[in-house]
Amino acid sequence: MAFKSVFTVVTDPALAETTLDHAAAVATGCDAHLDVMCFGVDRTQTGYYYAGANAMVLQETLTRASGEATALGAQARERLAKTEARWGVEDGVAQLVDIGRHVAARARFSDLVVLPKPYGTGRGVELEPVLEGALFEGQVPVLVVPEEVEPPKSPERIVIGWNESSEALRAVRAAMPFLVQAEAVHVVVIDPPQHGPNRSDPGGMLSQYLARHGVKAEIDVLSKTLPRVADVMQRHVRDVNADMVVMGAYGHSRFREAILGGATRNMLEQTEVTTLMAH
Repeated sequence: MAFKSVFTVVTDPALAETTLDHAAAVATGCDAHLDVMCFGVDRTQTGYYYAGANAMVLQETLTRASGEATALGAQARERLAKTEARWGVEDGVAQLVDIGRHVAARARFSDLVVLPKPYGTGRGVELEPVLEGALFEGQVPVLVVPEEVEPPKSPERIVIGWNESSEALRAVRAAMPFLVQAEAVHVVVIDPPQHGPNRSDPGGMLSQYLARHGVKAEIDVLSKTLPRVADVMQRHVRDVNADMVVMGAYGHSRFREAILGGATRNMLEQTEVTTLMAH
């Protein structure tokens, strides 16, 4: 399926321009329409107000968030007017605890969501629930683009993180419009299982599936020579000079990922290239 509806979320004026530029570039490259939602975020937590807080305090926070949303909307319209993309912009207010639901309600009618990295210096706490709202409740693949990277309109070299999971397979299917156009696709298998039906041909069935779609794929079997799977993946991405990574998101529960860390979070923290994820 081709990408015909691309969606992005803007919550921070400091990240707005690069996020909009990336989303517009992807939409233009796919000949898709870009929908933008600009949220003014009420970051206060219900139940945690200081003693004596009243309705005036609540109204003040909502008024501030509403003003931020209006300003972000104006910034987005001005920025997108300079691009070649077809676009539409909405603005609104969301509470931090509820922003994922609002994102999902709009993202679920899109083919692809383009977002900035949720982790790093200067990143707002709302970026993680925005990402999770699109991935989980919205059930939409998400393209995470680092701020300093120019998203390729047509990626030339793609690395697929393959572990035979349902999440990884959904990511591959979602990325098919990019995969069929790529010059080279590397299916990366790290420490394949010693037992099981695919032990003698790790990644073989996926390679066959891709070949039938006209994808030029090769299998790279790697050993976990570094402490984390994400470290091995990132090193291989640099070795093959890839400009996109395709992988499943959150193989474990989100709670366990948040507390203990995991491949998803590690990849998002250190990725240097555009990363397409699906759950």
